[in-house]
Amino acid sequence: MLIANRGEIAVRIARACRELGIRSIAVFSEVDRNAVHVRLADEAYPCGPAQAAQSYANAGRMIEIARASGARAIHPGYGFLSENAGFAQACRDAGLVFIGPKPETIEAMGDKVTSRLLMQAAGVPIVPGSTAKLDDDAAVAFALEIGLPVMVKASAGGGGRGLRLVRDEAQLRPAIARARSEALSSFGDDAIYIEKLVLEPRHIEIQILGDSHGNVIHLFERECSVQRRHQKLIEEAPANRMTPPLREKMGKAAVAAARAVGYEGAGTVEFLVDANQAFYFLEMNTRVQVEHPVTEAITNIDIVKAGIRIAAGEPLGISQSEVGINGWAIECRIYAEDPDKGFLPSPGEIVAFHPPGGPGVRDDSGVASGDKVTVFYDSLISKLVCWGRDRDEAIARTRRALAEFVVRGIKTSIPLHQRVLENAKFLAGSYDTSLLEAEGLTQAPGEPSSRFEERDLALVLASLAALDEKHAGCYAVTLGGDMHRVALERVSTQTCDARIDGGTTLRVDAAKTARASYSVLLAGRQFECSVDSRPNGKLEVRVGASAFTVAAVEAG
Repeated sequence: MLIANRGEIAVRIARACRELGIRSIAVFSEVDRNAVHVRLADEAYPCGPAQAAQSYANAGRMIEIARASGARAIHPGYGFLSENAGFAQACRDAGLVFIGPKPETIEAMGDKVTSRLLMQAAGVPIVPGSTAKLDDDAAVAFALEIGLPVMVKASAGGGGRGLRLVRDEAQLRPAIARARSEALSSFGDDAIYIEKLVLEPRHIEIQILGDSHGNVIHLFERECSVQRRHQKLIEEAPANRMTPPLREKMGKAAVAAARAVGYEGAGTVEFLVDANQAFYFLEMNTRVQVEHPVTEAITNIDIVKAGIRIAAGEPLGISQSEVGINGWAIECRIYAEDPDKGFLPSPGEIVAFHPPGGPGVRDDSGVASGDKVTVFYDSLISKLVCWGRDRDEAIARTRRALAEFVVRGIKTSIPLHQRVLENAKFLAGSYDTSLLEAEGLTQAPGEPSSRFEERDLALVLASLAALDEKHAGCYAVTLGGDMHRVALERVSTQTCDARIDGGTTLRVDAAKTARASYSVLLAGRQFECSVDSRPNGKLEVRVGASAFTVAAVEAG
């Protein structure tokens, strides 16, 4: 089997192949020649230069290597080519088994508008919104018809790209334009649709398995609500505040979703659950997911091996009634990033890498001491998975394991995970997707956010976003635990005078650019800045490498 991927997921698949007696074939780019996944595979072939588009995401090259190596199947893992219907079809045309669902399934579920229609027809609840791709005028009209706030979403989107929250009518057209631009850049498709905003959303997903014999089961749920900019950081299974009736309804809905598209393989149906415990279909991931180990931990089912057996034509061999939940599991995604400096990537040599061990602790990593983290790929280096008999034990083990985890030479997200696991809302299991921003967990305690110019500029930009087309205004802006009063007056289309808490007037030159929301000149310094709405109504303002979570309301 050719493993068309790298990093920890390639390691995970190679280990499954070894247990199944399958010869594993790795691929590696120029910078991955000595990577862990290469060393663990039975064979390895070069696939191209460092750039992913010319190596791991090069479908033609993967087919060539599969033929040259004598592979009979290709496993895409996640990312890169995993949800590429064209690649799945190319495998089929080349006589290769694609470890995953059929190309038709990937294509249908990869388009968010099409998938919403399919789910609606299957009786799966969807978020109120449009079921057609809209031009700008139609999008504005539809948003106003269903009522603000709404989410503008890319039809081909995912991972938080091409996604904008709109609370005010004046923001609609700019938000649509930005969503289209980002969607075109990220997915090559600028189609968008509109959804009603789900209040206090929790991100709950259901793992499913389907075979070619008509059998479909679910492996219960995962909670993925600890997120930063729609990217998951911590997952747990089962979900918090999950009642037996809700679990049964969501499980049945996930199975119905899979049956509606003839799903074969391992996949995930993602839902949003609101404050009233109503749930809505979000999307379907037609691949194995990063967080699959927490489900493996509580069900004792090897999801990767199950996907391989399904692709080989075997039946599931297990019924829904035979699947149960045993204990609790938590996964921390360890990234090569500095969470205390705006999540800046931290490339470089890993001088020392010693993952923790002991009862109930699992490390899925794709690096080792002496490896180098590059800027070419996702910065995920390890997944720490801890199991306990209950949630309290799982949390205690995760804390202990994080304290034991040694990574030297680069910065990692471990300090952020440690802060989350000490947070009262997280410990109570009573949180939603706004947890990190609402609790200020992305900033190290006791440390200043940044230099005062950057902090002041964040206050001004939040007010400027609220000001929109008006000439002047006064705003109450909350940053951390502090409330500030910001008065703005426009001097020109891109220049304004700002006074913070009645202090000295600042002349701010904020020009909109193609690279960022604003390129700002303040006190002789140039800043590249962005302002993004969050689902909880707050704004994420980036000033250079620094990030601030703020809320701005008109103060009169």
